[in-house]
Formats: sequence, structure tokens, C-alpha cells
Amino acid sequence: MPAKQTIVLLTGGTSPEHEVSLDSARNIYKAINKRKYRVEIIGIARTGAWRHLPVGIFQKAKSIGGKEGRALVLCPGSRQAISYKSGSRAATGGKFPEVDVVFNIVHGPFGEDGTMQGLLAVLGLPFVGSDTLGSSVGMDKDFTKRILQHAGILVAPWVTVFKHEKIKYRAIAQKLGYPLFVKPANMGSSVGVSKANNEKELKTAIAQAFKFDTKVLVEKGLSGREMETAVLGNRGSEKVSGAGEVIMDSGFYDYESKYLSVNTATVKVPAEGLSKKDLKNIRQTALKAYRALGLEGMSRMDVFLEKDGSVYVNEPNTLPGFTNISMFPKLWEAAGLQYPDLIDRLLQLAIERHRRDNELQRTRL
Repeated sequence: MPAKQTIVLLTGGTSPEHEVSLDSARNIYKAINKRKYRVEIIGIARTGAWRHLPVGIFQKAKSIGGKEGRALVLCPGSRQAISYKSGSRAATGGKFPEVDVVFNIVHGPFGEDGTMQGLLAVLGLPFVGSDTLGSSVGMDKDFTKRILQHAGILVAPWVTVFKHEKIKYRAIAQKLGYPLFVKPANMGSSVGVSKANNEKELKTAIAQAFKFDTKVLVEKGLSGREMETAVLGNRGSEKVSGAGEVIMDSGFYDYESKYLSVNTATVKVPAEGLSKKDLKNIRQTALKAYRALGLEGMSRMDVFLEKDGSVYVNEPNTLPGFTNISMFPKLWEAAGLQYPDLIDRLLQLAIERHRRDNELQRTRL
């Protein structure tokens, strides 16, 4: 039997999505083939500290405080890219294993916005998901829209506002009309997202979004069906799943609807009553957006299907959730790719891309 590859499951983080990251990581850990992979858990505390977590602590932790497990340091340019902190009691347990691939599931800022991807690239470690550029542009909703619009892909009309500016609320409403959706530019899981039906609500929504980012998007509300599809693969090997649908009983699909309530949203996988033409259009649009944004590895693509059949890309999610209610694994399961096989495929895609990129010439001669 071949030697096991060492997988680092990277979870936690400093963003408001800390708990979602832990839930995703536990589902991934459960699904990983332990006969093929050795799994090490690194938890990032809310303080930013990296800790090597025992499985028992990881499985029970509601959050990572910064004192669990063993303290770690990072060593760029070393085969021992991740090491125990020297001089600490934690260092008595030997060396941290050499890493074959990292499954980063740190959601939100400093996890899926290109910063973590850049750090892992500097460390020389293969990692699941898009590279630094794809992750950063896919996280920033403003840049995402600009790139997609340039590529001829439909997006909801929007206005971008900044915290240092004087905001012209009436002008925004006159341009876009109500209802409006207000979003922090760089945040996931619908954190800080609000719906506004009048100027008073718009002011409140923008103030709420500014708690999470200094750049905020105000979008025209669309009335179409809220659909999601999933893309898997590196350049030239992309595959697109079928489509699922989010049906709201009331309100909109915010953080509470996704993770805290069981009554406000129904998720249909596959989506019901979808014509072959509409499904083809959704899948083709998702793939076109994936390529335009330079994404690799994986992405969940959220779109709106309007009554006239047009498809508007709402946003990509370059590091989608892997909780037991998350759409990305559900979509692939419906397509015939079971959860453990999906995890295995993602790990192998990371290794393949790392090998491909390492074959590039690094000198002029």
C-alpha cells in the first residue's frame, strides 16, 4: 500500500465566519479517506494564532481561543514549512509532519480573499481552491461585477460606496430603485447583508455593512429564481453540476436563514421545474464566469434566473461551505459524486495545479 499523504485541514480564522469554518472542517474531516490520507488539524484562533489541534478538541470546539493544542510557526523556504514554536512546551512533541497538501476552509477575510492563498504559495504548499488572484477578485463583489460585466455576463446594477465618502442616498435610489440589497464588498455567508425598501432602511443597511468593510455595494433587487450551481476543476478540466434552488418562505437568504433557522428557507437539489434550455444557460453562464474570474479548484456560482430566461450572476463563492446543509457538496452528490470522492478530487486538483505551476521556468536562462 502506498504511503499516506499528509493533509492539513486549516480552519477557524479571524472573520465572523469562524464557526461556519469549524462546521465545514468537521464535515470534511469525517469524509476524508483515512486509509489514503493522514489528517492534521490546524486551527486559527480569533487572535490569529495558529494551533496544532488534537482531533478530540477539534471535534468539540465551538471556537478556537488561542491556547488549545500546540503553538505553530511558519518557515518559508523550508521543507518543514510548518513547525512547532521553538522554546515552548508545545515543542516537546517532535516535528510537525511534512505537508503534502492543505485543505484551507477558513471562510471570509484572511481566509478566502487571497491573503491565505498568498501565504500558502509563499510557503510552497499545494492548497485546495483558487490561487491568490482568483480568490481576491472572487471575494471582492465590486471587482467581481466589473470583471463579469467586461466579459459580457449579466450582473445586477449596482453602486459602490466607501466609508470615507458622503453618501447620496436619494441619488442611489433614483438610479436603482427599491428594493435594494446592501452588502459588504468583502464578506461571505451573507454576513452584514440587508434589504432596504426606503431611504431610512437604506441608511441603516449601509451603516450595518460598514461594520464589516470600508467598501459597500448597493444592488438593485432582482425578482428571479435564486439558483446555485457548482464548478469543479482546474483550467481545461472544469465540470459544472446541475442546479439547485433556494426558496424563501419570507425575507431573503441571509446568515440567519443559512445557519441559524430551519424554517425560513427551503433548498431544492436539483431545482424543480427547470427547462433544459434554462439549465443549459445557467451552467454555461457559471462556466463562463468561472473562467473570466480566473478561478480554479472549485466555486459555487450563485445566479438569478429571470422570467425571460436571462441569467444574472449574483456572486461566486470560491471557498463554499461544507457544512451538512451546504449546497456545493449537495449539488455534486446529486450529480453522482459522493462527498468523500469530492474531497479526494479537490485534494488531487490542488496537487496537480501545484505540480503544473512548479514546472514553470524560474530563471531567465
